[in-house]
Amino acid sequence: MPEIICTTVYQFPELSDAAKEKARNWYRDLGPHDDWWDAVYEDFERVCALLGIRLKTTPVRLMGGGTRVKPCIWFSGFWSQGDGACFEGYWSHAKGAAAGIRDYAPMDVTLHGIVDRLQAIQRRNFYQLAAEASHRGRYYHEYTMSIDVTRDSATWQPPTEDAEEVVTEVLRDLARWLYRQLEAEYDHLTSDEAIDEGIIVNEYTFTEGGRRFG
Repeated sequence: MPEIICTTVYQFPELSDAAKEKARNWYRDLGPHDDWWDAVYEDFERVCALLGIRLKTTPVRLMGGGTRVKPCIWFSGFWSQGDGACFEGYWSHAKGAAAGIRDYAPMDVTLHGIVDRLQAIQRRNFYQLAAEASHRGRYYHEYTMSIDVTRDSATWQPPTEDAEEVVTEVLRDLARWLYRQLEAEYDHLTSDEAIDEGIIVNEYTFTEGGRRFG
């Protein structure tokens, strides 16, 4: 014979502290929404444009059968020693980069240092330096970026002796900066505050012990 079983369910704010933590763990296991990093990537693309970096792109197949291009930015994280971020692109002198970065990110001293170091090495090379950053290998972190530095001199002057080392380290510092932005965004999205908001907005219900119901 069929039976009718009645279960009392609760909204998240009605749960005990222990039940709330169980509910949070359930929601956290779902993970952040797809492409949660999009806003960080968009910010990074803007920073690159201001620095004089033109990111390479790669085609991505869409579910409908078409394609779109996306910037060559990759990362892995955030729990293993080899995690990190990297990118591919072309760098050259960008007039007004220092002022542009400070206007866009007035409080970010790391970006200020990056643009200042790039401008300084350009100045020593009469603003003729260019670089190409390419990804190598199966992993994604700053040391998987191969960086080739050249100088476009009408008189065939080579880059200064420190140019390749400086540009390589600065572009890797930019990849480190990107990784920190991604990590901060992930930490925010998986924080108790963000988890609580997501549960409440979606009106999920739970048993008294915090088990998802419905």
